[in-house]
Amino acid sequence: MTILDRIIAQKEMEVRELKAIYPCRQVKPQKRRPLFESIRRSDTMSVIAEVKRASPSKGDIHHSVDPVMQAKKYEEAGASAISVLTDRQFFKGSLADLAAVSAAICELPLLCKDFMIDRVQIDAAVEHGASVILLIAAALSEEKLKELFDYAKSMQLDVLLEVHNEREAETAVNIGANIVGINNRDLKTFHVDLAVTERVAAILKNEDIVIVSESGLQTGEDAAFVKKAGASAVLVGETLMRANDIGVTMANLKIPLMRAVR
Repeated sequence: MTILDRIIAQKEMEVRELKAIYPCRQVKPQKRRPLFESIRRSDTMSVIAEVKRASPSKGDIHHSVDPVMQAKKYEEAGASAISVLTDRQFFKGSLADLAAVSAAICELPLLCKDFMIDRVQIDAAVEHGASVILLIAAALSEEKLKELFDYAKSMQLDVLLEVHNEREAETAVNIGANIVGINNRDLKTFHVDLAVTERVAAILKNEDIVIVSESGLQTGEDAAFVKKAGASAVLVGETLMRANDIGVTMANLKIPLMRAVR
């Protein structure tokens, strides 16, 4: 089994647990800045800053982190949005982390970063304060992807739809995604290559789509590379979690986009 296969098998067990906990009802998300507009209007590279305790490829990154303090540092440094990893088994996160950050950070878009395979996970994300959810094309059939995308949009959530190759990018366009994340990490092998953004972004030349480059971003040079490919936002976890000075690291990533503010 690939790492992704193992993660999805774990998610199937977690979904059964969640369905025993959460009633079948929709909860309205909190009013926060829309992620799409925040990215589209920015004249610098938008940074979605991630609270990330660990990962399957890196092991512990900062297991004892206080998610609220970390998120506040991100907000002070100029993050455009906050991402909280809520996967327990592989990333050592939790929905409690998401809820704590939601209570402390009132305006920034808040992404629940997890492997969504069922509506109940979206319900749980919203109940814990998320205004944005992640859908991963590699983890879902196109039919299921469309179902969960439409469900999230019906709840007025922003959706970061993650792709890794050209075929998945075409699926994202067909579904109507307007925030497309290009993951430079292959979720089957966890190999990272920034050239993935350069290659896949060519499919997404559409003014109604904003591109978020994910994984492997460390420096201003990396941000400039993906900007040239068409990205106007980056999702950064490990680099910020390990940074000695979050403000300096964030400033290095927030390069000018050289475009008129919309």
